[in-house]
Amino acid sequence: MIRFGVATDKMACIHLLRESHEAAGFGFAFKAAYAAALFDHHISTPQACMLVFEHNGEPQGLLMATCFEHPFGAGRYAKETVWYIAACARGRAALQMLDAYEAWALEQNCTAIGMASLISNDVAKLYERRGYAPIETHYLKSL
Repeated sequence: MIRFGVATDKMACIHLLRESHEAAGFGFAFKAAYAAALFDHHISTPQACMLVFEHNGEPQGLLMATCFEHPFGAGRYAKETVWYIAACARGRAALQMLDAYEAWALEQNCTAIGMASLISNDVAKLYERRGYAPIETHYLKSL
């Protein structure tokens, strides 16, 4: 089941954010306090979205996003903050989460929607089948 996140999901979602961080292979340490603040922001801010994939009564996936005016004048834009589904729960839920995210973006009067793809988990083909087009490649260098 895909639903909006609630305060009682916090600990499970922090755990999922830790898993996501490890899977991404970031060169910096995971900070639980920062993940908690990120969770709080996404469930309490009107311009933010916190979707949860619940399986067997527990959150097994999350998709966090925000919407804002696009900096180049494209109108209101929705941008994924993080999207992660636990390895043991992957499958059709990914498409259902994208459906829910796109529906939320439409409700926010967005004219465009963005997703990212980690090099460690390239889902570009999925995005392209859904109508997303590549626009940028981002690079990260730890200092």
